[in-house]
Amino acid sequence: MAIIRETIRAIFITLMLWLLTGIIYPLIILVVGQAFFPYQANGSIKYQNDEPIGSTLIGQVFTSERYFHSRPSTVRYSQGKKAKPTGISGASNLAPSNPELLKRILEEADKLREENLQPIADIIYTSGSGLDPHISLKAARQQLTRVAGARGVKEDEILRLINKYTDGRFLGIFGEPGVNVFRLNYALDFQDIIRQ
Repeated sequence: MAIIRETIRAIFITLMLWLLTGIIYPLIILVVGQAFFPYQANGSIKYQNDEPIGSTLIGQVFTSERYFHSRPSTVRYSQGKKAKPTGISGASNLAPSNPELLKRILEEADKLREENLQPIADIIYTSGSGLDPHISLKAARQQLTRVAGARGVKEDEILRLINKYTDGRFLGIFGEPGVNVFRLNYALDFQDIIRQ
């Protein structure tokens, strides 16, 4: 009799925990997110002419000289012909001794040297998630002359935008400040529209 009672009790506790953690808690989070943070809860998607053009939380590939370039991504941000549009994120998991990793890093460094940029870590190495939307202030300032020249504007105008779209340290102490590349490039396009 005790075994049956304990089995029923275990089943009841399992069902209650499933109900609490699998249904009630996610519903509360969904309602709170939609009620108080709808922009963030729906992926921080930016729209232009009612068409989604990107998320401020996920990096994108920018190749034009008119834009600041993001860090490289092993999943290529699920964009383009060489992309891996699997909806997943992650690093390459290649060991430092792997020749394929060394080849990729040297190719990135050569591309930067062709643009007269000093190869620095965050624009040569991929992020751990492969989706990082940020670059360092140093990486953004290195690209400043190229972008200003391609857009035909003064560097000071773009520098103000770089400072505006720099996210500080998380909680003031964790990580390093970083420039959100998508938001910066979006602001540059918006500034061009206003100028015309």
